[in-house]
Amino acid sequence: MRVEPGIKLELRQTRHVRLVFLLALWHQLLVLWPILSGVLLVMAGSGFVVGRLEGWSLGESMYFTFVTGLTIGYGDFAPQHFTTRVLAVLIGFCGIVLTGLVAAVSVQALRATEAQRPEPK
Repeated sequence: MRVEPGIKLELRQTRHVRLVFLLALWHQLLVLWPILSGVLLVMAGSGFVVGRLEGWSLGESMYFTFVTGLTIGYGDFAPQHFTTRVLAVLIGFCGIVLTGLVAAVSVQALRATEAQRPEPK
């Protein structure tokens, strides 16, 4: 099977764009890693405290933390104490911040990709 030269060029350009995007994404993640890891640490720490106060296992605590942080909230685990409910709100806010950071990193990577995109000939 013979591939037309124009298609080969398009494939090369597509691969180049993907590579530029992934490299820009990686760079953005490295820049924001201290903030991202801090948010994740606050979420996991709060979830651990909630789990201990509610009598949940570590797995149940982390499950609750990330279901709450991702704003899914299935409701199968619900804190009963006032303190743990306040921590659940903190986990939710951290999840919103985490989602915003991931979206911002992705947009920046897309902008970098657009800026370095080769012009069609």
